[in-house]
Amino acid sequence: MSEQAVRLLQGYLWAPRELAWDAEIELPPKIDLDGAEVSLLVDPISPPFAFFDDGTPTASQRFYQLTALVIAERDPNTLHPWVEALQERLAPVLEATPRGVGWLLFEDLRAL
Repeated sequence: MSEQAVRLLQGYLWAPRELAWDAEIELPPKIDLDGAEVSLLVDPISPPFAFFDDGTPTASQRFYQLTALVIAERDPNTLHPWVEALQERLAPVLEATPRGVGWLLFEDLRAL
């Protein structure tokens, strides 16, 4: 199998507009997983939905799309352990964000 880019995680981060927090600056651009370099791509986006479940308008937030990519020679369906390891590495970073920062990340495992 030849090398291919595989998406490990895909999701969103958000922060109140008045909060001086920027995901593009605060998140590391790369994370090493036992020799596999995972790139974290952070892109500002328009809110993907109009309201949160509690009725809060999403227009009050800055939204980012987060995509975690790795170049691998393996079948994407075998990379679940890498997703788990990545989630463990990201957890302390996300949990250390200021109050009001939120995130929703999903395992993806699709080749691009």
